[in-house]
Amino acid sequence: MTTKKQQFNISGMHCASCALVIEGALKKLPGVKSVNVNYANEKATVEGEVEVREVIEVIKNSGYYAEPISQEMSHSEHDHHQMVQTKEINKERNYFLLSLFLSLPIFVLSMILTNKIFFSLMVQSILAGLVQFIVGARFYRGTWYGLKNKMANMDTLVAVGTSAAYFYSLYTTYFVGGEVFYETSSLLITFVILGKWLEAKTKGRTGEAIKKLMGLQAKTARVFRAGQEVDISIEQVIVGDIVIVRPGEKIPVDGEVAEGYSSVDESMISGESIPVEKKIGDKVVGATINKTGSFKFKTTKIGKDTMLAQIIKIVEEAQGSKAPIQKFADKVSSIFVPMVMLISVLTFVVWFFVVGSSFVVSLMAAVAVLVIACPCALGLATPTAIMVGTGRGAENGILIKNAEALEIAGKVNVVVFDKTGTITKGQPTVTDILKIFNFKFEIFKQFTILNFKMTDEQKLLLLAASIENKSEHPLAEAIVKKANEEKIGLLEVEKFEAVVGCGVKGEIKKLENLEILFGNKKLMSDNNITIEQSNNTAIEQLENEGKTVMMLAIDKKLAGLIAVADVVKTTSKQAIVELTKMNLKTMMITGDNERTAKAVVIQVGVEQVLSQVLPEEKAKEIEKLRNFKLFKNSKLKIENCIAMVGDGINDAPALAQADLGIVMGSGTDVAMETGGIVLVKNDLRDVAKAIKLSRLTMNKIKQNMFWALFYNSVGIPIAALGLLKAEYAGLAMAMSSVSVVLNSLLLKRKKL
Repeated sequence: MTTKKQQFNISGMHCASCALVIEGALKKLPGVKSVNVNYANEKATVEGEVEVREVIEVIKNSGYYAEPISQEMSHSEHDHHQMVQTKEINKERNYFLLSLFLSLPIFVLSMILTNKIFFSLMVQSILAGLVQFIVGARFYRGTWYGLKNKMANMDTLVAVGTSAAYFYSLYTTYFVGGEVFYETSSLLITFVILGKWLEAKTKGRTGEAIKKLMGLQAKTARVFRAGQEVDISIEQVIVGDIVIVRPGEKIPVDGEVAEGYSSVDESMISGESIPVEKKIGDKVVGATINKTGSFKFKTTKIGKDTMLAQIIKIVEEAQGSKAPIQKFADKVSSIFVPMVMLISVLTFVVWFFVVGSSFVVSLMAAVAVLVIACPCALGLATPTAIMVGTGRGAENGILIKNAEALEIAGKVNVVVFDKTGTITKGQPTVTDILKIFNFKFEIFKQFTILNFKMTDEQKLLLLAASIENKSEHPLAEAIVKKANEEKIGLLEVEKFEAVVGCGVKGEIKKLENLEILFGNKKLMSDNNITIEQSNNTAIEQLENEGKTVMMLAIDKKLAGLIAVADVVKTTSKQAIVELTKMNLKTMMITGDNERTAKAVVIQVGVEQVLSQVLPEEKAKEIEKLRNFKLFKNSKLKIENCIAMVGDGINDAPALAQADLGIVMGSGTDVAMETGGIVLVKNDLRDVAKAIKLSRLTMNKIKQNMFWALFYNSVGIPIAALGLLKAEYAGLAMAMSSVSVVLNSLLLKRKKL
């Protein structure tokens, strides 16, 4: 039994109604929590406690075929899937050619020889029968399974329409004599199959992003086994293997350099064409390319855990998900076929009983209505655009985790940024260490553990680094790094406590449990530690320079100040400029004090700032902003749609509270739970690109839906008025689906 999501490849679907048939059948399975069947990429996603074989059996009983997709798709599985897709496309092509080969003689005979020549009619009936029951067998099969599941689909329309034309012609030929329509039924099926062939080819192009990503994977790796170098398939690599990489080769999996030195092309991740130098201890990412030297690395992540596998998984899940706007198309598709059949019957009734036309004219008008209607175009409108949009994002280092996130991004009007690790590099460095002159450093003379050749500033750094060594905050890393650079050995700390949003405190064991406090003004205030005016002046001066100032208190007395600066990313200012041009409101939210925050804001051009906000309070501030009037010129009361951009470390509540969470990529880990969009390249300019991509995709969906509805709303009345021959109606129906897919593919040409 499985309680997680399981994906299946589906074959045999002909229209959006087919997807609804499968969804309806699977939802009846006990234990199923949710089902999503995507007609465009021919995949089903099932979540719940249900056996894989049960899912396959239900899909089979619905008239379709399914095979499970493993959580870790290997090269062989991918190649198999590609082979199946190619086989399906070739199958549609062959059916079209067979149908065309049989239909052309029918068309010629109907044009050259009079329908009163029995031999001609007999030949036409045989050829048309072959088309009807060999090439067109799928439509009868689809109709039968649709009826079993109490649903009608496109197969129903084609089967009923062509059967009416064919069986009427048979009756006329062999019993009563008169006009026949063998060319109508056979050409109609031919044109529909032509549409399916072209649709299959164009649909394949919407998933090119996945193919490109899969193509990046190395197929083999050279590893040490039993003291020898051996080449093995990528699936055989295990964590801890020592892998050898030579110049020009792909790095097969993620790992850490163990021996050697080289430069690696990581443009796949960073977008930067300049190779990155790699030395012992540095991380390497699978599918990147070694440029110059040879090196050995120890594997740390394989299979589904590698960065590339995570990216592929996110893109696949996004392409298989449904956007909220898809609900409209599903609702229309569920009632579309029954409504068309009703209109067809009414068309016959009006022509035959009201207008008084012949049975033949009435029948052909009714058939034309059946075959011109196309639920496929509407069913393809959203998923094809989503597939191209998410694929386009992946190619630009923007991982959109689901279709809902893609849709919401286009509605965003306020973008809120975290500071550390988002606007700034998140790699702060110690810039200033200032001692408090009235603090008596003689307190240390009784502690022989200290090296008295150390300056007072080094003693401050020793104590600060010792206590911060147990903290995971980026500022703590900067303090410890500075101590390591000066080769200052750290002391053991007891009773360590991290005071959220304030700092840290603890006791130094080898200094007779001397209490140390290290943090901001609030930490000092809460512990009744006085900060004199002269020290406040020094603090303000440092903060005005954009530095974060932390205070060190020893035994309840202020002893020193340590300032840390986090450099603003070179792309941050440009990112804010681009968002402002898009008429988006920009804000920054940070736990830093007001002066430090404003110094950063001035550098990058953010419009508003919320400072001294504790991590747990950020979510509350996001909620307040939702109904806050940010746009002074707006006369309408609008609810703000907020995107929160953070590094995912301490921003999880705020990212979850926002309408859209955008997470900066962190090293090789892109499988972040919080946030709907991941920016792999860690480049803030991609925020604007993500929003622009959403707007382009949603516009494309709306265009597709408009033309699909326009086609049916115009085509059906034209057919009902008897102004369109049935076979040409079938051709129009086939081409409508192709046009929707081609329109979605135009997204690839749009500049982000």
